[in-house]
Amino acid sequence: MASPAFPPAKDASTDPSPSSVPQAPKSSYMSPLTSAFSRFSQWRKSLDLPNPGTVENLQKEVKSTHLTNFMFDGARADLTKSLSMNPAFQVTHSFILGSQVSTPSYNFGAVFANNNMFLQGSVDHEGNVSARMNQGWAENSITKIQTQLSSQAGHSMIQLEHDYQGQDYSLNAKAVNPWPADLTGIYIGNYFQSVTKNLALGVETLYQRPTPDMSEFTTSYLAKITSDDKNWIATAQVQPSGILQATYWQKLHEKVEVAADLQLMASPQRRDAIATLGAKYDLRMATFRAQLDSTGKISALLEQRFAPTFAFLVAGEIDHFKNAAKVGVGVMIESSTLTPEEMGMPPQP
Repeated sequence: MASPAFPPAKDASTDPSPSSVPQAPKSSYMSPLTSAFSRFSQWRKSLDLPNPGTVENLQKEVKSTHLTNFMFDGARADLTKSLSMNPAFQVTHSFILGSQVSTPSYNFGAVFANNNMFLQGSVDHEGNVSARMNQGWAENSITKIQTQLSSQAGHSMIQLEHDYQGQDYSLNAKAVNPWPADLTGIYIGNYFQSVTKNLALGVETLYQRPTPDMSEFTTSYLAKITSDDKNWIATAQVQPSGILQATYWQKLHEKVEVAADLQLMASPQRRDAIATLGAKYDLRMATFRAQLDSTGKISALLEQRFAPTFAFLVAGEIDHFKNAAKVGVGVMIESSTLTPEEMGMPPQP
């Protein structure tokens, strides 16, 4: 009897079936680039570098210690009323009288804030309106809008800004009074990168185009050094036009901070320098700031709180070179229509 016929064995070298046909490697021209970028990202992540903060807050500690943003003269009163705690909503009435540098004024402001949005607006007695909005899209991505409407020519403005915080870097893009038709306005971009755990370097570029036929392009360089225990911070900002600003802040004690600021201008048209030294003392119910600069000005500000909702302020400045002096007094009063439980305070016995 004839043996059953079996199909011949398949030879892998001659079999044309799909399983035996060599497959082309699944690769693309971009694979080397993506692989290199992936390795670079893993290497940066392994360094565990901290976020350097934003360029806008480069000198935050120095500004909090010095009197530049707190000094006033004449009489001042700020009356604040909290209407809600979650979301936060409060209104403020501000009065300024007897100032040597500004006319008497009244300002009404309101603040609304929740987990993702911050809204602030104000209007003064002359009808000037200012507003600010911060919208958080993610924990590290925030869009900011500021605007001011004024009856005086050239004082109205709008500013569009976006902040992005990476693991070890920060990015910021800003446009002031942009006009898409002819691209006039002011455009600012900066990049701040942590190089080590204590050193961060950055660059900021400014492009001004006030008219279609006039433009200016400048770039400044930034550096920030922070101690391991965050007890001192040194910063520097250099502009090619010959301007240098260097600051140093140190926390001497839990309640004592000192700061120094040096501004140098070395250009063919002008050579000048201003140095400022300041100290801040946080007491149990008071904050005292003192400041001395190279122009002969000595300033001091005392904020005394007699209760959590009431504070009294006294400010003074003496200019020895101009033989002039300024004095200011103020009060800050806060009130609320909410009960202690609604404000999140523990119930009173």
